[in-house]
Amino acid sequence: MELGDKIKKLRKEQNWNLKEIADICGFSKSLLSKIENGKTMPPISTLIKIADALGTTVSILLDDQQQSGTIYTTKEKSQSKLVKTEKGYSFFAFAVERGDKLMQPFLFVSRKDEQDSRHIFSHNGEEFIFILEGQMKYKVGNVEYTLGPGDSLYFDSIEKHTISPITSEVKYVAVFTQSKLGTKM
Repeated sequence: MELGDKIKKLRKEQNWNLKEIADICGFSKSLLSKIENGKTMPPISTLIKIADALGTTVSILLDDQQQSGTIYTTKEKSQSKLVKTEKGYSFFAFAVERGDKLMQPFLFVSRKDEQDSRHIFSHNGEEFIFILEGQMKYKVGNVEYTLGPGDSLYFDSIEKHTISPITSEVKYVAVFTQSKLGTKM
């Protein structure tokens, strides 16, 4: 099932309308409609807000085939399954098959010529990033950090944060925590 279809199905199963979920998430009904209809691929921060509102995780939204136990991912799989967003980066969600996991790990590839540095991210939970390749500026709140390979940040992701690649491409791993919120009765 496609991402938008999955969101719409979960929303309807829980008796939410578009406006209610959009209001909870803090964005427009029009944006949620575009996501549900497959017209836009939202950034991770938006997916986290939608998942929280629906009482689920990003992994559940991204994959129907759930399994438990150890999940092995090859480098080839993570590179070939990158999902391109309209915000100037691509991502791969690790271990989406395991919906019950506490961590939400992702591989991100951000390209300087495509990145919209004006986009501000903010979502519930905590975030850890570790730079694999390239350099970037990462602003959390009012503090800007210059990060290169081997550098990391850990912060409360409700704080507004932005990224700006310095090199043409930056690859990094990010791990988000995500709390499951209750669903509508």
